[in-house]
Amino acid sequence: MHDQPAQWILMVFVIPVWLLAGVADWICHRAADIGHTAGAKESLIHLLMFAEVGVPVLAGLFLEINALVLAVMLIAFLAHEATALWDVRYASSRRVVGPIEQHVHSFLELVPLMAIVLAAVAHWPQCLALFGGGNEAADWSLRRKEPPLPASYLLAVLASITLLEIVPFVEELLRGWREGGRKLVPRPQHDHAAGSNLRRPRPDRRDPAALSPAPTPRPRARPPPAPRR
Repeated sequence: MHDQPAQWILMVFVIPVWLLAGVADWICHRAADIGHTAGAKESLIHLLMFAEVGVPVLAGLFLEINALVLAVMLIAFLAHEATALWDVRYASSRRVVGPIEQHVHSFLELVPLMAIVLAAVAHWPQCLALFGGGNEAADWSLRRKEPPLPASYLLAVLASITLLEIVPFVEELLRGWREGGRKLVPRPQHDHAAGSNLRRPRPDRRDPAALSPAPTPRPRARPPPAPRR
């Protein structure tokens, strides 16, 4: 295995980084109290993105990587990027997406691209064949990986995915459904105290009263002193 550095880096570096970034994202969501702000709808978007990444991950673990698998990886990556844009657009309209969470998102967006690049390098003839180049014909068949990855490694990865990704984000979905009043999108809250995760509403520019400052109250005049007897 050590004579295939790209596959080795995928197995011992890229996949663990992806799993840790997913856990960090879940922690950020919990700290942002998305159950009361963005609700279960955002959690469903997160599960959709997980599925878009999970399909190529499972294909890379169990199938021979050829032109078909590389094409599936590219399509899933583009779908994941589009869903990530939808996720941020929706989340930022319901809550504050802090700098730490934004930094975690950068990992979640680029790690899949890193994995695709390493898979393409490890199977370069099929990568060229996918785009009509090279001397090798594109292989569009579904075949089990030969030789397969070690069973102990596969069990460790699948267990880690279940415990670190599936369980936390399903819990997030159920919590958001419960805290959001059993609705996908919870009712907006009007708590703008310090530390609130909700965005303050902008004044309506069509309403001059909303833009003009509130009048300063005049001081009340003191009554004249009573005459001395």
